[in-house]
This record gives sequence, C-alpha cells and structure tokens, in this order.
Amino acid sequence: MSTTVKISPSETAPAGPRGPGRRSSAQRGSGKDKGAKGLAALFLAPTIIGIAIFTLVPIVASLTLAFFRWDIISAPEFVGVDNFVAIGADPTVRTAFLNTMGFVVVAVSLQLTVSIGLAVLIQSRMPNWLRTFFRSAFFFPLVLSASSVSIIMSYLFNQNFGLVNKVIGLIGIPAVPWLTSQAGAMIVIILVYVWQNFGFTFLLIIGGLSSIPTEMYEASSIDGATGWKQFKNITLPLLSPTLLVASVMAIISALQIFDQPYVITRGGPGDSTRTAVMVIYETAFKQLDFGRAFAIGIVLTLLIMLVTAIQFRLSRRFVHYN
Repeated sequence: MSTTVKISPSETAPAGPRGPGRRSSAQRGSGKDKGAKGLAALFLAPTIIGIAIFTLVPIVASLTLAFFRWDIISAPEFVGVDNFVAIGADPTVRTAFLNTMGFVVVAVSLQLTVSIGLAVLIQSRMPNWLRTFFRSAFFFPLVLSASSVSIIMSYLFNQNFGLVNKVIGLIGIPAVPWLTSQAGAMIVIILVYVWQNFGFTFLLIIGGLSSIPTEMYEASSIDGATGWKQFKNITLPLLSPTLLVASVMAIISALQIFDQPYVITRGGPGDSTRTAVMVIYETAFKQLDFGRAFAIGIVLTLLIMLVTAIQFRLSRRFVHYN
C-alpha cells in the first residue's frame, strides 16, 4: 500500500527577493549598533566638549603664549625663548623653585611617615567602631577649604596672641616667632599642609593594608617573626604598590602648593616661603606678564613630569607586585 505525500508549492519554491520593507537580522543588528553608537556619542559629547574647552585649549594657549610678551591689554609680541631665559636669570624664581623642592622633600616624607604609622596602628590594634571613627576624623581636614584652614592656623601660630605660644608658655618656653622667622614660617607651612592632606594618603594605605592576607602574619608568627620583622619583611613589600601611588600623588600635589604659604605668610619673611605657583600667580596677575607666567608654568609642569618619571623608574627596584 503506497502513501502519497503532497508538497505545497510554497515549500518547494526558491526563496524570492525580500520585500522593500523587510530587512535581514544582520541589517537590523547593524542599525541597532549605529543607534547605540549615536546615543553613546550624544552622552559623551558634553564631557568631550568640556575637556576640549577647559583642558586642551588652555594647554595649547599656554604652550603658544609662553613665547610671547603679553600683558592681556595690548596685542601679544613674539619674543622667542626670552621668557625662558629670564626665568634662569631671576633670583626670585630660582628661590621659589628651591623652596618648593625643599618643601616637597620634608612635607611628603612626613606625610608618608605619619600616614603609615597611624594606618598600621589603627588597622592592627583597634576595634572596628573606633577604626571607623579615626578614618573619618583623619580624612575630615581634607574636605575643608585650604584658605579657611590657613587663616585659622595663622591666628593659632601668631607670636603675640596665638594659642600655640600660649600653650608652650605654660611649660616655660618663650614665645616662638613662628611667622616672622624664615625657619619658623616654613615649619608652620609644612605642618599645616601635612595636617590637612595626610588623610588621603592614610586612607590609601589603610586600603593597602586591608589587602594583605592575615595568613602571612600568622605563618610568620609561627616562625618567630613579630613586630618590626613582620613590618619590614611582609608589610612594606606588599604595601609597596600602594606606597608608590601615594607618593606620586603626594609629590604632584606638594609641587603645586599655593594656598597655605599665600594666606599664612604671603611668601615671607623675604622669599623664604615663596613657591613656584605663587611666582606664577604674581607674575601673571600682579606684574601682568602672562607670557613669562606661562613659561614658568611649563617649567613646573616639566619638573613634575620628570620627578614622576624618576619615581616610576626607581619603583622597578622597590615595588613588589607578588
């Protein structure tokens, strides 16, 4: 008994061309991709425009106007490299850069030392609630205005009626001319800067300490290593990537110090606390020599890049990622 199977013409006919209103899945996917890219470009446009206007344009303008003499009133006058030559011949600029470098060495060293010491102490010897309190307390000065903090500190360290001299006077120490002596003024600037900025470094180091496995300390304790040996052989090597990041950011920030010396001492006494950024400000807005100010800014930028490159170069010997 035979069975006949009927096949409809629609099942045997070859597929004809698609109608004008129908698209393949690949075409539909391509259209979706284009739409997503267009939407992404729309959302990114404000950021890109902002970067171009407020970052790229000022950089190009600074690099260009550094070769001109310009007082913002008259037309720029091309002077070639005269602005850069004048930087080396100006003793005020040289003193400002030397002050800045000396400040960076002392302030960053103190900032890292205080941050590491407090972070190790708080992370290992305190309950969680007290640990949280100190994290917030140490970070709080960073959210304050540097200008307002500097104004308060200038009153605290005043030689005649400052609270600091009042306190040390109780133990028989005579009043210290904090803000009127060269050494005293720089000490105040360093202390105020470190007090306000070490909180960020402290939190970075806290995060680095939290990532170190506790099993390593337990194993070393079994072998008889405690205290300083654990810190030297476990904590510091495993914390070295965090310390690299913290030191790079601290040095870049310290090289650009402006608020504290400007508000507290105005760069004095003499030029003992005048910094590179203060010279840029005074050259531009007091002397109206914007071309030279741009040139000093370029030199400072190159110095920051050089110091950062040296740090990363040296980190190959001292930073351990495993």
